[in-house]
Amino acid sequence: MKQSLQFHPRQVNQLDMPEIMLPQNASTKLKEVNNFTTSGTQVTEKRKAKNLAKDLKTRLFSVLLNSDSQHPSINFLPNMSKKLDLSIGLTLEEAMQWSKSLDVLLADPCGLAAFRAFLKSEFSEENIDFWLVCEDYKKTKSAAKLDSKAQHIYTEFIRSDAPKQVNIDGNTRDLVGKSILLPTHNCFEGAQKIIFSLMEKDSYPRFLKSDDYLNLINKSQGSNSNS
Repeated sequence: MKQSLQFHPRQVNQLDMPEIMLPQNASTKLKEVNNFTTSGTQVTEKRKAKNLAKDLKTRLFSVLLNSDSQHPSINFLPNMSKKLDLSIGLTLEEAMQWSKSLDVLLADPCGLAAFRAFLKSEFSEENIDFWLVCEDYKKTKSAAKLDSKAQHIYTEFIRSDAPKQVNIDGNTRDLVGKSILLPTHNCFEGAQKIIFSLMEKDSYPRFLKSDDYLNLINKSQGSNSNS
């Protein structure tokens, strides 16, 4: 007669369980990991904020020069400096780059806004505004818009009674007046070069020595040291 086999589970007491030993400094290490994670998150958030600010500035500059509205530059410029916090996302290296040349300064949306704010404080923002509308004008593809923009720029900046008349010689003024009768993309090229040269030799050196620029450098330096 076969005997049935019965399985009797072995009673395991606590003494039979292997003891798990944690290193004495485990809690300290865990705190260090948590602190590192928190610090890393803060750095990541700062980088995201800076990248977002730079993206917004780039988009602003793109809208300014490439908008397809009739006179985007003229309509948009008055609020340009107010809408930018020049210290956001600006590194010390970027701010220092502006001192290389006026071309470098104007190629940076933040630099452009800072320079225009400075010119506005000197009541000479018509120079940078004229330079900008000329940049916009040269990018215009529609012949109809080219004509309307040429007329508007001439009325706004060139004509003898223009509300924002730029400082160009009479001969250049007359040449522009004749050229816009059959407008091309080069109508304002001579006048734009004169105004750029004027800013480069006069306003730009003063900007680099101004409190506005030096304070911006100091803010950027402080932001970098806290990053």
